[in-house]
Amino acid sequence: MPITTLSSREFNQNRAKATRAARKGPVFITNRGKPSLVLLSVEQYQKLSGKQPTMGERLYYPGAAEIDFEPPRMGGQVFRPAEFD
Repeated sequence: MPITTLSSREFNQNRAKATRAARKGPVFITNRGKPSLVLLSVEQYQKLSGKQPTMGERLYYPGAAEIDFEPPRMGGQVFRPAEFD
């Protein structure tokens, strides 16, 4: 995993370069020669933090809105009124 170091000035002038580098490994951003920030991909951050994706993130399917789905209707009475004796 390559580590990239950019000055804050380089980062401000070329964020696309920093983004591409962050997909491959951490990007250290320096301020006056000292590391001040680290840019990570979401996957790298989740590995480090131990955070698991939510159920919604796991179930997300791009383009799901365009899929035609018509579930069968249930016949008869689905719910019965409660019986109290």
